[in-house]
Amino acid sequence: MSHPPLPRGILQLRDAVWRRRRELRLRTPADARRFVKQVGFCLFWPTHGVEMPNLLQAIAGNARPLSTGYDDPAIGKSWNWKDESLDKRWWYYGKLLRKRATLVSLDLLPAFYALSENYGDPQDYLVEYREGRLSAEAKGVYEALLVNGPLDVVRLRQESHLAASQAKARFDRALVELQAGLKVLPTGVAEAGAWRYAFVYDLVERWFPGLPEQARSITTRAARERILTRHVKHLVAVDRRHAASVLGWRAADVERVLPPLLESGMLVKVRAGDDRPQELLTTRAWARDVRAATAAKRPPATSAPRRRAGADRRRGGKQP
Repeated sequence: MSHPPLPRGILQLRDAVWRRRRELRLRTPADARRFVKQVGFCLFWPTHGVEMPNLLQAIAGNARPLSTGYDDPAIGKSWNWKDESLDKRWWYYGKLLRKRATLVSLDLLPAFYALSENYGDPQDYLVEYREGRLSAEAKGVYEALLVNGPLDVVRLRQESHLAASQAKARFDRALVELQAGLKVLPTGVAEAGAWRYAFVYDLVERWFPGLPEQARSITTRAARERILTRHVKHLVAVDRRHAASVLGWRAADVERVLPPLLESGMLVKVRAGDDRPQELLTTRAWARDVRAATAAKRPPATSAPRRRAGADRRRGGKQP
């Protein structure tokens, strides 16, 4: 479902928060680390149809699309910084939101984990498999890591019995499935395979051993409230349906947590537009700026130019 375009003023506010201005662009890996902590979570690269901050555009300092080509210096920086960070536990990196490469700050990661099917027991995956919520290929990949420890992709395909060329697509889907479920993540790069470049994967609970305990006390509602509030904050203002879509939630999930957030003042409703008013969510801190940005101004009414009666008579025409 398409939504009315946002007022230009809101997009300009986003450009500042998302570092899509040249003077605000990220210049170092330390800048990138601070950026992810500031926004809470973001995409690695821009994705068509998904409005979220992303690392590539924050490095470039503009809203360029990914299609500008892989010789773009910002693409090289984003790739190198991501690879350098994998073994440093600066953030969570994996294919999470919309099954796209996502960066999540460590302070917000327990909330995402609390919404997953994981409860801290390495055998949790078996329940999902028996109930038909985990594919056989994902089960095999997970068990290969569980038994053997961290493995590069080449070894992982062998150990999960998906090394045949015709099994590559099934292996790739299994890896994405496990990452989206916060079960595995890339933790390094190995010189393996034909390109001498391959991700090393490990179990999330082994890479972040304190994560299950951190998430244990977070209720589903509290986790959704925390994530939604941060999401609205870094979007400046957003339609609630768009928020649900990006986060991969049902619309009912958003509606369930909105009342207490609105009642407490953590989130605020504003109306944007004039002819087609649109209700947006924003945070208390952004409310004044958003209201100013969404103050729609009608253009002054103009009357149609008067036609000269004589000219009409000369043409022998009638007024329409």
